[in-house]
Amino acid sequence: MTGRIVIDIFSTLDGVGQGPGGRDEDRSGGFRFGGWQGPVSDDSVGEQVLAGIETIDALLLGRRTYDIWAAYWPRYSGSAHNPIAAAFNRVPKYVASRGTPVLDWAGTSQLGADVVAEVEALREHHREIHVYGSLDFAQTLFRAQLFDVLNLWVFPVVLGEGKKVFPTGSAPAALRLLEPPVTASTGAVLLRYAPAGEPRTGDIAG
Repeated sequence: MTGRIVIDIFSTLDGVGQGPGGRDEDRSGGFRFGGWQGPVSDDSVGEQVLAGIETIDALLLGRRTYDIWAAYWPRYSGSAHNPIAAAFNRVPKYVASRGTPVLDWAGTSQLGADVVAEVEALREHHREIHVYGSLDFAQTLFRAQLFDVLNLWVFPVVLGEGKKVFPTGSAPAALRLLEPPVTASTGAVLLRYAPAGEPRTGDIAG
């Protein structure tokens, strides 16, 4: 079995991926706009996100996202009416961290020092591995081209501050659109990409 690694990221028009889900989700750096995603989401966004969550059989998270989620989702472990919590609490979770995170969320283990090799090895154990948020960790995967699908939601919001999905210094990469974009009633757009090697350059003929 060779499983897929799917990266799911929510971004503003100016490329900010910090704190989309709630006011206090991530205030690091004095970020003022936590929870910016909610007002520009609709049912179609929710349906697409849930459809992806229902396919996962493992979660792969960076340290900050893990700490936020581990403090939140286990509280809903007994809820039969929350399919997202049910999925996240059920599947194995892997954390990429150089530190010593508290692994008290059931089913969690920490990856070792050679993160790229360990992530590659996870493909032999899981068919659908999803990465949510985890902007710093996602850069490691982008740099190694170690993903199969990037689900990039772009929302009609400009914030002018916050952590960027692709900050200065990101690894150069080309991407290939896998299917026509999905557009929500709010103007949010889902772009589904696969890696396509190095960027190519050329002159635009006049």
